Amino acid sequence: MTAQSLFSLKDEVAVVTGGAQGLGEQMAIGLAEAGAHVIIADLNLDNAKKVAQSLEKYGIETMAVHVDVTQKSLVENMVDEVIKNFQKIDILVTSAGVGQWVPAAEMPESDWKRVMDINLNGTFFCCQSVGRRMIEKKKGSIITISSMSGLIVNTPQCQSHYNTSKGGVIMLTKSLAAEWAPYGVRVNSIAPGYMKTQLVADLLLQYPEYAEAWTKLVPFGRFGKPEEMKGPCVFLASNAASFVTGSVVVMDGGYTIW
Repeated sequence: MTAQSLFSLKDEVAVVTGGAQGLGEQMAIGLAEAGAHVIIADLNLDNAKKVAQSLEKYGIETMAVHVDVTQKSLVENMVDEVIKNFQKIDILVTSAGVGQWVPAAEMPESDWKRVMDINLNGTFFCCQSVGRRMIEKKKGSIITISSMSGLIVNTPQCQSHYNTSKGGVIMLTKSLAAEWAPYGVRVNSIAPGYMKTQLVADLLLQYPEYAEAWTKLVPFGRFGKPEEMKGPCVFLASNAASFVTGSVVVMDGGYTIW
């Protein structure tokens, strides 16, 4: 097998939760460019349909599916629908997530539960449901999307619930990798740093001083580009990473090396 062919995802079936925008959309594009059939699973079905339609130009099969990752029954329904239409799931990318800045002492219970429900519980429900199918097939690659915030505490913003949820995703990734390795299922995580998504751009309109504060701590001196998520995602999904499991690929421009 040549080095180039190791990265091919031809005829693989990939599900990307939160794939209707931002980092999820870019990873979905990367998977499609590598030859995978891509299902966009998102709470925003209209946007999911638009992204799915845009992927057709890569000559792959695609579909949009509605899902609320915080509801286990809806996750199961989404997975059943994908299996019905594609017969299998080879790749899962859990990109659905939410962030918020709130001081811990002032944080309402509802804020804590919302972030944990989406970021951690939602990731588990998706991994569990898809993982069961992969275990049956003795094959699969799951890529969770954590964050450098699961490894360090960000400054100057207060986001203890977000940091905790992403730290949980990292430990969940390692735990599932250990449990499912005997079944040929690999579980890895990508931990992005500050990425120039629309969400971050909107936040910086409210806090323009944060842009300078953050980039000063990034050795590369810039934000990451959403399309830079494609490479790590395709690598972890492909046979190029056949001996990689339980790993966290940190792509933060060097932020966490200080």
